Amino acid sequence: MDMEKKGIFENDFCSTLPPHRNLQQKEMIYVGWDKPPEGWIKLNSDGACKGGGENSGCGGLFRSSDGIWLKGYIRKVGVCDALHAELWGMYLGLDMAWREHITQLIVESDSKTLIDMVTGSCMFSGAIPTLERRIHNLLTLDWHVQFHYTWREGKRCADWLTTFILSLDSFVVTRLEYPPSELHSFFFDDISRTCFPRHVQLVIEFSAGPLAFVQK
Repeated sequence: MDMEKKGIFENDFCSTLPPHRNLQQKEMIYVGWDKPPEGWIKLNSDGACKGGGENSGCGGLFRSSDGIWLKGYIRKVGVCDALHAELWGMYLGLDMAWREHITQLIVESDSKTLIDMVTGSCMFSGAIPTLERRIHNLLTLDWHVQFHYTWREGKRCADWLTTFILSLDSFVVTRLEYPPSELHSFFFDDISRTCFPRHVQLVIEFSAGPLAFVQK
């Protein structure tokens, strides 16, 4: 009897919808920076541009499994779009990590497109960008590198560094051995595991078969 009722309910419910349809709604999640596992270093990289790409820059920072600041970097990159600024930020971070003999690295970015590019999840129809090729070359070396996606709220320190470099005129890589004083409040939030609300889209996919719920 229960199975019969379940079947009737599904048939009645699906009959009111087209064969394929997506419904979308938003839900609240809370996002914060997470410490890497013991023995690993976390790199949060970022890139941004303003003025239609006329003013672009990138930055990033390394932290230990205790959340301790290890080093940071910033650089202005001139005229480019946001994705290339993100590429610069990730490449400079990976190159610095290898030169510093880091052997286990977690790289976090809020650019899903960038992560798909460097992990081979999406392919280019034309020539591979030079920076992406350099990243691929670094990944063939003898070390362990993982790439994770995070929301912007999970990398507020890297976001601040990138915004900061846009106000400067230097086009050389600047290494930051200590966090800037203006960054201390963000850094404290991360250490204390403060989370921030974010609305994400929940996609409910309907088809002639079973219902599927997908969070995007």
